[in-house]
This record gives sequence, C-alpha cells and structure tokens, in this order.
Amino acid sequence: MTNRERFQRVMRFEPVDRLPVFEWAPWWDKTLERWYKEGLPRHLTDGFDIRNYFGQDAHRQYWIPTRKPTCPPPAGHGLGIVKDMDDYQAVKEYLYPDVPFDMDLVKSWAIKQKKGDLIVWISLDGFFWWPRVLLGIERHLLAFYDQPEVLHAINSDLLAFQLRTIDAFCDICVPDFMTFAEDMSYNHGPMLSKTQFDEFLAPYYRKIVPILHERGIIPFVDTDGDVTKPVSWYEDVGILGFLPLERMAGVDVNLLRQEHPRLRMIGAFDKTVMHLGEERIREEFERLLPVMRSGGFVPSVDHQTPPEVSLSDYLLWVRILKEYSVKACSVC
Repeated sequence: MTNRERFQRVMRFEPVDRLPVFEWAPWWDKTLERWYKEGLPRHLTDGFDIRNYFGQDAHRQYWIPTRKPTCPPPAGHGLGIVKDMDDYQAVKEYLYPDVPFDMDLVKSWAIKQKKGDLIVWISLDGFFWWPRVLLGIERHLLAFYDQPEVLHAINSDLLAFQLRTIDAFCDICVPDFMTFAEDMSYNHGPMLSKTQFDEFLAPYYRKIVPILHERGIIPFVDTDGDVTKPVSWYEDVGILGFLPLERMAGVDVNLLRQEHPRLRMIGAFDKTVMHLGEERIREEFERLLPVMRSGGFVPSVDHQTPPEVSLSDYLLWVRILKEYSVKACSVC
C-alpha cells in the first residue's frame, strides 16, 4: 500500500495495513535548535527532509500566499494594514497575486504524488482569518458590527482569488486534501456566534467547498482552540475535516467521533505530555486508540512540538506512534 493510497483509504474510512505516520505541522525554531544541539544533523532544515529522517510518511504543503511580496507589513503583531473601505481599496494592488505558487515546484510534487510516494495538500486563508490579517485583531472583531460591508468586500475578493488559484493548481496537481486557515477559537470556544458565521463566512464557503468536492479534494479547517461547537457549523457548509484538535483547549476527539461519525480528523495527541516519558505517551495513545480504530483519523501532535521535548523524547514518540499505527489496524 503506497503512502498516498493509505492516506486516502483512511480518509474514506476504509481498512488499511497501518495508519499514516504523519506530522502535519512544522517544528518550532526553538525546538529544532534544541534538537540540532542534541544530534539532529544541521543540514536538515526542510520539513520534508526532517520527516524523512524520522521515518515519517512524506507530504508536502503549499500555503497559498494572498499577499504580494510588495505588500506593506503591519506596524506590529495583531495589527492590520486596513481600517476602512477606502484603505482596503487602496491596498488591493498588493493583494491577490496572479501566480501565487511555484509551478515548477508543484509539477515536481505531482510526479511523486502520481507514484503514490507523496501526499500533497494546500492551505488557503479562511474567511475569518483573512479579514483579521488585513484589519487587525481588534478592528476585525468590531467590524462584524460597524463595518459589515468591508468584511463582505474582502471575502468576496478572497473567494474569487481562491477559485482561480484552485483551478490553476489543479491543472498541475490535484491536492489530496486542503486546509482553510481560520484560528477562530480559543479554549472557551469560537470568537464569533453562529449568526455571524452564517452571515459573514457561510456564503463564501458554500461557493468554494462544492468545487473542492468536485475536484476530489478533502476540505479541512485548521483552527486552534476548542472547535467542539463550530464543527457542526462547518459540516453544514460541506467541510469534512478538522485539525489540530488541541487537547489542552478541551477538545475530546472521542466525543467528536460520537457526535460526528464521518468527521475526518488530524492531530489530537496532547503535545504537553510528549516529554513526560513512555508511560504517559502510551496513556495518551490509548486515549486516542478508539478513534484511531474508527477510521477517518490520523493521529499527530495537536500543534507544533514544543521545545520542552528533547530529540530523544521525540524519537520515542515516533517509535510509539508507529507501533500504535499498526495496533489500531489489528482489527481493520
């Protein structure tokens, strides 16, 4: 069974020889710097090469840039570059590039994907994420009340950009799955209401998600925090999966599986226990085992591996992950 076939079968809830051994997120720079000091070869800087070093299944992610390189930066973290409609119209010349990805690079991925050696996925800025990038955190949240027309203008343009980008990308390589970057939740749940979601996000998802389904691309939402409540919102617009399912935010994937039997999930392994030894790592995998056996789930770190995790800790985690990827399929 090839790397790609295995992933696709899991996403279709079909039997496999083992689950994918899959690290979806890149590593923190502080984590890698620790590992280099502990023996990770310093010439390994690319995520693909690092995953290969750890013996993980190969995948490539292309996060489609929505800004041109000439786009002015915000004045600081959490601040935007737009305050109103006039600002947005003025800055549009720096947004929505005509060719937002390296075609030759994607062509090389397509060759490996066709052989079954590589899983390819893309990430797009979501309809909550992108207005926040432009407006800044505080102004974005206020805009739901005092500048609704700006939010709709931004998301209408974003949708048009994404539709033509998907067509161009798929002419070269059809991704196996994709993520909408949203980060719309914290540990107490979503940062907007269902009413706001229905008005400001759902109309745009309803136009793009069917296109993804037609292409055979599995649409995921990438949002931190507690996603328990908005999962059903996104399912209503055709989203099929979620990651990273952070345990410390209260996400319970066993409960999600009970309430959403066909939900695809990636992540869920509590990153805060990775440095606590073999017994604690195994306890966490045992917590996830019922969902691992249910299909539609690829266990992975529930966000980036923190720098508290030593290289030997991580090697131990990978070894046990591989063991449980087989154990989960002993009844498949």
